Amino acid sequence: MTIAITGADGFIGRNLAVRLAEASHADIVRITRDTPRSGLSDRLAGVDLVFHLAGVNRPSDPAEFATGNADFTEELCDALAALPTSPRLVLSSSTQAALENPYGASKRRAEEIVEAYGAGTGAKIHVFRLPNVFGKWSRPNYNSAVATFCHNVARGLPITVNDPAAPLRLVYVDDVVETFLALARDPEVPGGIAEVEPVYDTTVGAIADLIRSFPESRENLTTPPVGTGLVRALHATYLSFLEPAAFTYTVPVHSDPRGSFVEMLKTRDSGQFSYFTAHPGITRGEHYHHSKTEKFLVIKGTASFGFRQIVTGETFELVTRGGEATIVETIPGWAHNVTNIGDDELVVILWANEIFDRGRPDTIAAKVKP
Repeated sequence: MTIAITGADGFIGRNLAVRLAEASHADIVRITRDTPRSGLSDRLAGVDLVFHLAGVNRPSDPAEFATGNADFTEELCDALAALPTSPRLVLSSSTQAALENPYGASKRRAEEIVEAYGAGTGAKIHVFRLPNVFGKWSRPNYNSAVATFCHNVARGLPITVNDPAAPLRLVYVDDVVETFLALARDPEVPGGIAEVEPVYDTTVGAIADLIRSFPESRENLTTPPVGTGLVRALHATYLSFLEPAAFTYTVPVHSDPRGSFVEMLKTRDSGQFSYFTAHPGITRGEHYHHSKTEKFLVIKGTASFGFRQIVTGETFELVTRGGEATIVETIPGWAHNVTNIGDDELVVILWANEIFDRGRPDTIAAKVKP
């Protein structure tokens, strides 16, 4: 299958081209603003599917809405109609096509032209009225408020929110691209008006607050819930705006004669991640918890873990080494310790199910061998 992308060097176009290449679509015809319009038919010869993503969003002259959106769509459809076979056509339109403004009118006219192309040639068409699209490689002060907020916050610049309660409807570029890929995979998908899901209904103020929280997590070491949904997508977008010098950051190291202890990451509801080191012969721990639980993984060295049930006195001991990928879990009501019984430094990753609270530490001193 040969696929053409108009606006191939734009925000959605770049994301789509990369994903198509990953899916082994090697025959991709890229059409950009620099592509000569006089040779458009030649460029499109042999194309099976066209993603029409090119358009004008924020021109200096409002007249460019018509030329960049409606007029170019007409040129494209005329070129496609002149081909021996009529390729499927996917149009990236906008929810503003339902509004009475120059941009919306130009997008609505582009839709009508695409629909006429489908009716006149029998080609299958797909029209997507997209709300604000956000994601990596978007342009600040052009594609969406999300791009502008992410760009500025990533550089320590202020952001302006005129009306925090203003509604904002968003779709993530990866979801847009995944929907488009489904059309490339299955030519039998019915044509017509289509949607991308999920759509996130939120407010400008809520988005601004979320994006501001991302750099703060480097200071307080507490990450927002970035694993699913809108926060996941926003977090990925924010990170894509970081400059290389900001790819790294340091966290405090707490050292004493036993070794060092470093808190790496905290979560709001699933505990925290840390690591510690211990010199040969050093024992750490010697305490128990009533509710707190922990998971230990030895990365380097040899460790002996000791346990004692604080009521019955039952004991248990085990040895694990770096590279064995053995998780050792602490159990409420059992005193526990870890001793470096090797000749090298011991390095252990630690997860605790709750963030350490100095006011209520749930850590009671008790030796495994009284």
